[in-house]
Amino acid sequence: MVILEVEHLSFAYRPERPLFYDVSFAFEQGQVLSILGANGAGKSTLLNLLAGELAPDAGAVETGETVRVGYFRQEVPDMDGDTRVIDYVKEIGNRIETGEGMLTASQLLEQFLFPAEAQWSPIRKLSGGEKRRLFLLSVLAAAPNVLLLDEPMNGLDPEGVREMRNLIIRLNEQRGITVVVSSHVLDQLGRIATRYGVIDAGRMVCEMTANEVTQACGDYLVVRTAEPERTLALLAEAYPGIACTVLPDGTLRLRGVSEERAALDATVFGTFLAANNIPVYELRVHERDLEDYFLELMGGDAAHV
Repeated sequence: MVILEVEHLSFAYRPERPLFYDVSFAFEQGQVLSILGANGAGKSTLLNLLAGELAPDAGAVETGETVRVGYFRQEVPDMDGDTRVIDYVKEIGNRIETGEGMLTASQLLEQFLFPAEAQWSPIRKLSGGEKRRLFLLSVLAAAPNVLLLDEPMNGLDPEGVREMRNLIIRLNEQRGITVVVSSHVLDQLGRIATRYGVIDAGRMVCEMTANEVTQACGDYLVVRTAEPERTLALLAEAYPGIACTVLPDGTLRLRGVSEERAALDATVFGTFLAANNIPVYELRVHERDLEDYFLELMGGDAAHV
């Protein structure tokens, strides 16, 4: 079921420099949608538009009557530094829908990974990761079923990133909250996203499911021989489970499909081609990870994802 839909959205801070034009996409209940784009592509602005904090110049963001949006901003707002964590939660805890009945403030904090000693600390003594989790807890006070997360892992150490990642997974899987997240931490997004959207030059240039991304950015075998056409014919007959792409220079790219995916062994193919008297100029496995794939789509570098 479609829970939120963007229709022909356009927006500009200045008329002469539109940030978005004619952007359309939709996502379904229960998804974890990751928004990717270079710095300045408008990821945070798009979340502001989805949250209703900015009005589009054209088009619309459509939500169902039962949709309640919670917005976790990139910058954590100032909180009363001398207030104890547990007292802060007691003030908002009775408004938080956990899906598990009534919880005490202490039990709620335990769910958000606050040990007993941290619960009684003043907020000013919390670590960066603890402050971000406390902010997320406060966002959930309105019982949203759609959660917008703008760089939730920004500035966290590896342990804090892991904790935030696992918390997002639990909110999605255990409470059924639909999540839209932007982040620079691509390897972590690969562990939580069920769908990806890539924005570039004012448009949504690509939407893919996690399974489609896995297939697209998997390893492939590079084969360059003296007889590319004959090589292609022999491989197609001997290995019907292998998908082959022919580049303009005659180089072949081989990908495994289904059970043949694990069969991309350079030694096996080298032996096969030698047995058929085909001179081989190049034979290697090209490994491409999630970051490589999305950087190709955006034409940027790792610092600008």
